[in-house]
Amino acid sequence: MKKQTGFTLIELVMVIVILGVLAAVALPNFVDIKSDAQQAAVDGVAGALSSASAVNYAARKANSAKGVAVTTCGTVAGALLGGALPATVAITTPATAVAADISLSTCQVHSVATPGIVQTYTAIGIL
Repeated sequence: MKKQTGFTLIELVMVIVILGVLAAVALPNFVDIKSDAQQAAVDGVAGALSSASAVNYAARKANSAKGVAVTTCGTVAGALLGGALPATVAITTPATAVAADISLSTCQVHSVATPGIVQTYTAIGIL
């Protein structure tokens, strides 16, 4: 007579219970992953604009024929990113200070899809 092998019903139920507990614990970590990704995208665009603005400022300071004159946050985005922002973000300019030949704009990059996801950066430029 052959000996039967396999899992008992109790073993299978225990595996299902353990998987259910693991899923219940892990699920809340993945629920809000979309807003985390949108925040990371906004942070990336703000960082790129801030860095590009600083490089543009240094280039214009060294040689006024190089770079572009930055007067607003839109100027930074249009000139330094090839005129195109990702469709998921937009830029607003809450405040601009102009002193002599230097403009200093505090700009905000925000998510188009999710209100409330905002990152602030400073655009500096030589007029």
